[in-house]
Amino acid sequence: HMPLTIKSRSQSGRTEIIIMKYKHIVFDVDGTLLDTAECILYSLQQALKTITGSSPELDELTFVLGHTSVANMEYLGITDKAEETIALWVANEDKYSDMMRPFDGIPELLETLKSAGCQLGIVTSRTHEELDLVLDPHPIRSYFPVVICSDDTEEPKPSPAPLLKYMEETGAKSSEVLYIGDGVHDSTCASAAGAHFAHAVWGAQGDVHVPAEYYPETPARLAELISE
Repeated sequence: HMPLTIKSRSQSGRTEIIIMKYKHIVFDVDGTLLDTAECILYSLQQALKTITGSSPELDELTFVLGHTSVANMEYLGITDKAEETIALWVANEDKYSDMMRPFDGIPELLETLKSAGCQLGIVTSRTHEELDLVLDPHPIRSYFPVVICSDDTEEPKPSPAPLLKYMEETGAKSSEVLYIGDGVHDSTCASAAGAHFAHAVWGAQGDVHVPAEYYPETPARLAELISE
């Protein structure tokens, strides 16, 4: 990995050298940048109640996290009313969007990485429309010049296609990329694309034992782990 070097002022006024191990830091959104699980599950629950009449418990729906909305309709066995259900699910997320917020420490992490000269990006299973809905209300949107959504590639995660698309658009080498996500699909995507992976333990809903180079428990810890 090519180390990245910047100079920053310490509180004592001396100039310190900060070196990051990666040039490109790419984030998943749900469960990584934004704490969205409660809003996603509640919005889906309400949509299912309206359209199918069923009302599963929130913890029965956690399997939908990290998949595309289209795939989730298949998992739920909803075929004839899939588009209608997705549309209401998205509308509900908009309605309850105040339930979503960046995880504690994320704005500070992004500022630290940007100050260190890292290029920041997003690779998500959301469509562009679904991403705009949850990210536009937050100031952190401006940190991400390159965003790859599920409608940008033939195959979504766990295929490496979205991360490879990010590399293609930015000219990044796989050795320069760290992908950060909260699930096994993110880990598989990174590994297949030849990139390193950090498992966002702070947002992981389930098993934290997914293959990764780093297991940061907080965003601040991630910055420590990847600085040299």
